[in-house]
Amino acid sequence: MADSEALFQHATEGILVVNQQGDIVRFNPSAEKLFGYANAELLGKKIEILIPQRFAHNHTNHRDKYANNPHSRPMGLGMELWGLKKDGSEFPLEISLSPFQSPDDGRYIMAFIMDITVRKQAEEKQKNYSVELERQVKNRTLILEEAIQELEKTKKELHLALQKEKELNELKSRFVSMASHEFRTPLTTMMSSLSLVTRYGENNDTDNQLKHVGKIKNAINNLTDILNDFLSVSKLEEGKVENLPERLDIKIFMSEIISDMQSMASAEQIIVQQHVGKAQVNIDRKLLKNILFNLISNAIKFSPTKATIDIHTQVNNSTIRIDVRDHGIGISKEDQKHLFERFFRGHNATHIQGTGLGLNIVSQYAELMNASLDFVTEENKGTTFTIIIPQ
Repeated sequence: MADSEALFQHATEGILVVNQQGDIVRFNPSAEKLFGYANAELLGKKIEILIPQRFAHNHTNHRDKYANNPHSRPMGLGMELWGLKKDGSEFPLEISLSPFQSPDDGRYIMAFIMDITVRKQAEEKQKNYSVELERQVKNRTLILEEAIQELEKTKKELHLALQKEKELNELKSRFVSMASHEFRTPLTTMMSSLSLVTRYGENNDTDNQLKHVGKIKNAINNLTDILNDFLSVSKLEEGKVENLPERLDIKIFMSEIISDMQSMASAEQIIVQQHVGKAQVNIDRKLLKNILFNLISNAIKFSPTKATIDIHTQVNNSTIRIDVRDHGIGISKEDQKHLFERFFRGHNATHIQGTGLGLNIVSQYAELMNASLDFVTEENKGTTFTIIIPQ
């Protein structure tokens, strides 16, 4: 018995003994120290004096239930338990309950109490560390994801750059191949015609002299067409072409274009212009000039020597519509789906000089102007190109 008393008095855990009514009947020095009470201050007090007020009422109910079915067990399984010191401060604790029967005065409950403040602080520290670690992991993951996205973006950009470089190299190769053929023909024509012009001039043969001057003129026009196409492609590839609308009189503008283009037509080809609607428009002069140059020069090249080329312009409040119609060889159904591809030449146009770039350039210029480009064609009856440009 003496050993039991010594154990009670010197135990490092706080020990309380409570009767069935919840009155404290004994407590050891560790319990006094734990709760901040001295000597016999707790004797006869309800156990709820050591419990924060917010838990006291529920504790009374739990205590009564436990008194009806006492057994050894930890208290508050799955719950956080708190003790209340004399000075009003709270601390986390763990409690184990052990009922026993006294032969003299009934049943009691012995509570073993342990302050777990240090453990809770360690757990909180560990929790904070885990939260911080998780935050850092998320940040690192986010940085990694951004890096991966950036790499993917760079990969796509490199792929596009390589693809563009490949296209440019192909364009250069095809240019060299095509230029060697397309440039040779008009240059040969010019050289032979120049020598003949000189000879016919010495013989005062004006008719033949004028005939070969016309051939030289056509050869120069062909070379101009080729160079204009390649200059346009080069500027488009380098992103140097912009849509910069300005105010202009489209009737005067069209008259100037047709006057220039008429000089490229044969003597018996006639370009006819019609206009409907107001004259003042907002449009990029250079882009429209290049579009019309290509469409009208095609109409001239692919039309018979005695033919009319009709150009119709119509302006309303929201759009400018331009139709260029020829009565030439037309475009086969098979060729129509490839019409705007680079270097494409129709199967029925191989005998006519050209780079195969004109309509590709027109489609790119139309795209820059947010314009729609369409055509209607029938073999051996002609083609009409229609461009509708928003103002």
